[in-house]
Amino acid sequence: MTQLGGSDLANVRHADLRDPALVMRLARLGSMHQCRLSFMRILTRRMAAENWKFKRSRFDIDTNGVGIAVYSAQTSDRTYSLVAFAHNLPADQRSDRVIAQAWDATFTLFDGVPTDADITRLSQNVPRQEAGRVSQSELSLSRANRSVRMWDYVTGCLAKGEQPDMETVAKVGYLMRTTAVYGSGKFGAADREDIADRTEFSAPFQAEMLSVYLTRWFVRDLADHMGQVQGGDTSVKLAPAIARALGIGNSTGLGMAPFILNHPVLFNNWIQVREEAIARVRSFKVATIAEIGLFTSLLDRSVLSADLWKSGHPVQQTKLATLRQDLSKLQIRLQSLSYKQKYPWNILYLWSEANLSLEGQECLASLILEPYGDLVDGLDHCMSDSADQNTAIDGQMSVAQARTLLEQHYDWALAIDWSKSDANARAWYVSEEKLEPRLGERFEEPIAEYEQPLSPARDAERLYQTLRDLPAEQTLAEFLLTHPEHRHILRRVQTVARAPYAEIRDNTISSTVLPIDMLRCKLGFFGAIHFDPRSDRWVRICMYANAPYPEDLLPETAEFWAYPEISEAGQ
Repeated sequence: MTQLGGSDLANVRHADLRDPALVMRLARLGSMHQCRLSFMRILTRRMAAENWKFKRSRFDIDTNGVGIAVYSAQTSDRTYSLVAFAHNLPADQRSDRVIAQAWDATFTLFDGVPTDADITRLSQNVPRQEAGRVSQSELSLSRANRSVRMWDYVTGCLAKGEQPDMETVAKVGYLMRTTAVYGSGKFGAADREDIADRTEFSAPFQAEMLSVYLTRWFVRDLADHMGQVQGGDTSVKLAPAIARALGIGNSTGLGMAPFILNHPVLFNNWIQVREEAIARVRSFKVATIAEIGLFTSLLDRSVLSADLWKSGHPVQQTKLATLRQDLSKLQIRLQSLSYKQKYPWNILYLWSEANLSLEGQECLASLILEPYGDLVDGLDHCMSDSADQNTAIDGQMSVAQARTLLEQHYDWALAIDWSKSDANARAWYVSEEKLEPRLGERFEEPIAEYEQPLSPARDAERLYQTLRDLPAEQTLAEFLLTHPEHRHILRRVQTVARAPYAEIRDNTISSTVLPIDMLRCKLGFFGAIHFDPRSDRWVRICMYANAPYPEDLLPETAEFWAYPEISEAGQ
């Protein structure tokens, strides 16, 4: 953890973290924004600080846009290579659904520098994605499709020797979108444990974030190449400012939602670290003119980002309108915030709770972290989970102690009326065809017998009812001999007792649950922006928009790129 200087230590007092009962509601989790601790920003900060070297070692793409390219990132002692396969995909085969079998481009992040034999092996497997197999030399497997109209518009402009219009580009924000970035052992790739001890991958999802960062570089180069193919000598390459505004899109469906339910300790660490960072800044006694100035600048850039954020989904449109109003209120409130006031960030945050929506509150909570890298950035190494998810149950705990834990940590679940059909309306299951999570209607589909244990609220209540009439001194080991069906929720209850932010405090099988709130929360930690739900179960986002490309990656450009530059907005 980053150590503070003497003057900083004198300026900080301990503050309580926000109550999990406040933080861990789906409506708030579904309103979170990127921040200094987002995984993409952790990576760009590290790459710049450690002066990673980047190289395009191969770009064998023909006039049809088909071929192979290799991009490498070199740390002080290792090299990672993105191996990209570009395809000529017929329009009738282009689909963002998980059942797709062909894509415009497919990728793997290779551990090292691939040989010709490696490339041959990968060419026989990576384009097939789930149908192929990779090895422990590969750290991720991914694929992407073009945003067809934007791709044709941009490459057409370049072919004519013209730059695409920035406003038109901003309406979409990307030329390609990934439909999956698999890591952590899927399809034969390296397990997380194989790379967890590497400093550059100590924070969560760093291999996947590196894969996407290099993918964005490839997509820019491919667009330049196809513009040149079409226009020849009259063509031009994307102007740096326009290229920088383009990120990588992502189309994410329901399959991501159960992740945060299935990894409670990891999820706790993400939330608790962010809450610790917020508490530290709220405890800062005095803000300098420079700190308030940086905050004000990034607030103005957040206003621009909100203006650029478009969505066709009515729920998101309402949230966007409210966010824009909130940011305007915040700008007005900031005019009366004096750097001479004691605990100015705490004053501002408490004001937000009384005056802003959840979107506005969480946007502010992220923004106040920005001037305080010394306080915040060192926390990133606390966000991973090195412990076994299947931690042994404490069988010596008594029934009385277990009941107390349930009453303390699951009081919200015990208060739900589980006799109502609306409380049990949904069921999580795994599709037979693709082995992907699905959410079905319990009373309309024959899925109950295939239900996955993704309703901790209901299961906690069932456990509590079973424990109520048992002897208080009975041990859980004795209890589980006759009630093994409660093993999974008992382990979870004991986990939540030591990991206060591990549990979503909402009913995940109710008729009103919005899985996109779970998607939004996880993707916000990735560092995604401009969420555009397409239904309550899948969402499109943008990653690395405005981030520096490798040739421009420096400590001064690696930090605040998530906020669009106002000076470039109209170019």
